Amino acid sequence: MEKAIEIENLSYSYPDGQQALREINLAVGLGQTVALIGPNGAGKSTLLLHLNGILRSDGTVRILGVPLEDKNLKWVRSKVGLVFQDPDDQLFSPTVFDDVAFGPINMGYAEEEVRGKVSQALKWVGMEGYEGRSPHHLSVGEKKRIAIATILSMSSEILVIDEPTANLDPRAKWELITLVKGLPMTKIVASHDLEMVTALCERTIILDEGKMVADDATPSIMSNTALLERHGLATTPERR
Repeated sequence: MEKAIEIENLSYSYPDGQQALREINLAVGLGQTVALIGPNGAGKSTLLLHLNGILRSDGTVRILGVPLEDKNLKWVRSKVGLVFQDPDDQLFSPTVFDDVAFGPINMGYAEEEVRGKVSQALKWVGMEGYEGRSPHHLSVGEKKRIAIATILSMSSEILVIDEPTANLDPRAKWELITLVKGLPMTKIVASHDLEMVTALCERTIILDEGKMVADDATPSIMSNTALLERHGLATTPERR
C-alpha cells in the first residue's frame, strides 16, 4: 500500500524535560482513516503537531514519501491540514470567506482561483452562503465545519483532526462524523470519543505515556475491554 505518512524512531521532550513521545514507529496508508486514542497526556496532540512541522524533534517523518525538512516545510504544510480541537484557535479573520481564503492566497493562487476554492470548500462542508458571516458568531459545530473548510480550500491530501466532536451536541456530532467520513482523503483523528472512532475509523492506535501500546483494526481494539481499561479508556460497570 502506498504510504501517506511514515514515522520512524520519533521521540520528543518538552523544554521542561517531560518526555511526550517515545520511539514512535508508524505508517499510514494512502486513504486510510486512523484514530489515535489514549488518556490525557498520552502524547496524541504532540504527535499530530509533528505531522506538519509545528513541532520538530528526533526521528524521521515523511509525508507522501517526502521527508519533513526545512526545505520541504511549505510543501508538507500544503499537503497536511491540521484542525485544532478549539476552532477559535484556527479562525481569526473577520469573515468566513477570509478564513477559508487565507491558505490559497498564501499559496499564491489568483483571485478567481481563490474564490473557486473557497466556494468548493464551503460546499463540501455544507456551509454555502456563509462567506460574509463572522466566524466568531457561529455555533461550535459550524466553526468546526469552517475550520475543516480552511483545509479543504488548500487541496490538502491528509486531514489531521484533534478531538473533532469535543463540545458538540449529539446532532452536530453525527453531522460532523458524516461529513468527515465522506471526505476522500487520508485522515488521522485524535479523540476520546470511542463512539465516533468506531463509526469513522478503520484502524485504531492506542498511545499511553508517549508510547504506542496497540495498533489494530478498530473492531478488535474496541472489543478488547481489558486493553481499553488498562489505558484509561473504559470502565466496567462494577467499577463505576
